[in-house]
Amino acid sequence: MQRLRRHVLVASDEDGMSTNAHSIFEMRRDYGSVEAEESELKQDAIDQFHDWFEEAAGKSVLDPNAMSLATVSPDGQPSLRTVLLKQYDERGFIFFTNLESRKAQEIAANPKVSLLFPWVAIDRQVIVYGVAERISVTETMKYFMTRPRGSQIAAWASVQSRRIPTRKFLEMEWERMKAKFERGEVPLPSFWGGFRVVPRQIEFWQGRPNRMHDRHLYAKQSDGSWSIERLAP
Repeated sequence: MQRLRRHVLVASDEDGMSTNAHSIFEMRRDYGSVEAEESELKQDAIDQFHDWFEEAAGKSVLDPNAMSLATVSPDGQPSLRTVLLKQYDERGFIFFTNLESRKAQEIAANPKVSLLFPWVAIDRQVIVYGVAERISVTETMKYFMTRPRGSQIAAWASVQSRRIPTRKFLEMEWERMKAKFERGEVPLPSFWGGFRVVPRQIEFWQGRPNRMHDRHLYAKQSDGSWSIERLAP
């Protein structure tokens, strides 16, 4: 404990506010000069996402398909976690999870969710506002069969979001399931599936110098087209 304290010592400034030796106030950098002008935007939000996603992947952004998923509990408490985008098209953005997890239960109570793609390495973010809906078992099975065998077994071993006593307990469950499915294919668990986030709005954020960022908000219209508005940074 004493060793840990030496690394988190703080000092108080003249206003009584505690500050770290390496002040968070001073942690900043200016963003690049890449523009996101209206004339360069695609009229369709999914087409625009495709362009940015491919650019993020092409520039070796670490896990470009990692996205933060925000849900809200029945009592109004937001929760946030990172999941992996596994497919997208004009219908929306798909991810997979244990259907008994906290996120799935919160979606069942309130399907309105948000996604955030934090492509910090290229000074970009994409935020999706939409509604999550279950995808078919056929679509889920198609993806599940592409997962590494170890990940398939893990879907059976983990009672996601539930309390467990130790790491050893989890590892023992994985070994038990590995032995159970030693022969043949690992079946799809009945409690595991996918969600598609159907977008209502998508914001494209491009970092610019002096915090004068470019922000463009696409909103889905009743005829299926997208309106585009520029937002102040």
